[in-house]
Amino acid sequence: MTRFEIAGASGADMELMRSWAEAEGWDPGDSDRFAFAAADPEGFLVGRLDGEPAACVSAVRYGAGFGFIGFYITRPDLRGQGYGLRVWRAATARLEGRLVGLDGVVEQQGNYRTSGFRSAWTNVRHQGVPAPGDDGAVDIVDAASLPFARLAAYDRRFFPEPRDAFLSLWTGLPGRTALAAVRDGRIEGLGVIRPCGAAARIGPIYADGPEVAAALLRRLAGHAPGGEVTLDVPDANPAATRLAAGLGLVPVFETARMYTGPAPELDLAGLYGITSLELG
Repeated sequence: MTRFEIAGASGADMELMRSWAEAEGWDPGDSDRFAFAAADPEGFLVGRLDGEPAACVSAVRYGAGFGFIGFYITRPDLRGQGYGLRVWRAATARLEGRLVGLDGVVEQQGNYRTSGFRSAWTNVRHQGVPAPGDDGAVDIVDAASLPFARLAAYDRRFFPEPRDAFLSLWTGLPGRTALAAVRDGRIEGLGVIRPCGAAARIGPIYADGPEVAAALLRRLAGHAPGGEVTLDVPDANPAATRLAAGLGLVPVFETARMYTGPAPELDLAGLYGITSLELG
């Protein structure tokens, strides 16, 4: 008789979840799991069939009223047998009573709508080497040179709840680069690039205008092998879509940002690239 049990993910499980996500073409960052665990150590679940990992999901709590679901994957040889649905139910139970968001791949969006999610916008992944340009008017500094409290306050314009523990690692883990645009002592842009299995990933990229976003993109791409990058661009900000196309980046993949209720009020006009598909 088979036995299926759901429990919190171990460190080894987190690496397994990353590799499963990479196999799905989602291309998470090589070290993302360390920042993910800091966001909510109990928010990552693995379903085991007779002791072997069979399905996974993340259900991360932010603050008192928001949650985000990601990493919803069933091992390919076990799909269609209900194991994924069981971890999904565990995830939604963990986030009961909260506004919940996710970034859903195209083939799963119908299922998410059945579960009460509604589309807010589409994230289109763009890839390529950004075209060169003149960024001399934008003052860009190492984000680590700024007080972290200022970075966290800036992030709050673009995310529904504080996520300081996550952000401190997301911007500071070895191997990644975080840059900020500053004018007259005020932060007007922030971007992070990190190594991934394919092209280096940029996310987030926040900016007070397309010129700032372009400058950050180009500078960040300078830290990527061959200059090739990917970023997930929200079509809720038409200026971001125009910028990605203008820099010569091409669409390769898309997801839908979906919520169980009204979309939170965010500075979408300044959101040029989301942070991650897994944690929002």
